Amino acid sequence: MSRPTESIQPPSLAACELCHARKPSLRRPKTGQKICQPCFFHVFETEIHNTVTSANLFFPGERVAIGASGGKDSTVLAHVLKVLNERYNYGVEFVLLSIDEGIKGYRDDSLKTVKRNKDQYSMPLEIVSYKELYDDWSMDDIVAQIGNRNNCTYCGVFRRQALDRGAQKLGIKHVVTGHNADDMAETVLMNLLRGDTARLDRCTDIVTQSTDSPVKRSKPLKYAYEKEIVLYAHYKRLDYFSTECVYSPEAFRGTARALIKNLETVRPSAIIDIIRSGETFALERKRGAVATKLGRCERCGYISSNRICKACVLLQGLNAGRAAVQVNGVEAEPDEGAALHKRLEHLSF
Repeated sequence: MSRPTESIQPPSLAACELCHARKPSLRRPKTGQKICQPCFFHVFETEIHNTVTSANLFFPGERVAIGASGGKDSTVLAHVLKVLNERYNYGVEFVLLSIDEGIKGYRDDSLKTVKRNKDQYSMPLEIVSYKELYDDWSMDDIVAQIGNRNNCTYCGVFRRQALDRGAQKLGIKHVVTGHNADDMAETVLMNLLRGDTARLDRCTDIVTQSTDSPVKRSKPLKYAYEKEIVLYAHYKRLDYFSTECVYSPEAFRGTARALIKNLETVRPSAIIDIIRSGETFALERKRGAVATKLGRCERCGYISSNRICKACVLLQGLNAGRAAVQVNGVEAEPDEGAALHKRLEHLSF
């Protein structure tokens, strides 16, 4: 007499597509799967862990600064890295590093959030300000002099160097930032549309270290979708600041962002596909890359591949009252105008 076979029941259509036990509470933007909150937390955190380990981002005993703005990306980054550090025993000491650009009604409010994050995540916090580093200039002062046009040029150069200097002040050689997959895809698309192959060959790197910086940077959220970061912050009820910078219209990036959002609606994998394409396009250029000799800025003494660092080039224009210093042009004295113009043309952000 044969044994009766057990009937195998198919998973309920109303159940989470991963655990098949709980009811789904969201459709995952990255894959379209209907999953429950616990499964979403697990896959989101696990994917970031896989990014960290596959790229060997950290080593035991390392001190790492988290570029903390108080926004959703850096707040989720700090939370997840704390969770993963404890879960997988990375053995890393994380420190929050914030930059105060001096923007009233924006950065002063967001820094209040960062200060709360300091206590929530039990991480030390270091705040570095533009006024301390750049001849008492704040972004409010800079915009008052040069107007709204090209103010992001100044902020981009100053902020990058401020992060480096803040890390060096802490004795740290590694900064992680909250750049996500959407940011990466937007940058790839912008560089392709501009035909800027020089920037394309490094914009998809998960770890970067420019020739004029002693600090390496990495992007643990490189493959994390912005929509999923928002969902994670929402369901975890994280404390973050959501107001956009009043000086950052980012017209061209906004155009790339809108295009990518439209592509994502039709094909959710479009964001990752664009990043992978950028990585592929960059391979050949990287093989022929030539190292640049480092020196010291003649004015501030900071590491630079040029005689004068990018920040000092911009400060020179500000301090001389030349409000028309721009990426594509400059008003300067005849004997130094050509050299200053040439340096501005080669600024990379």
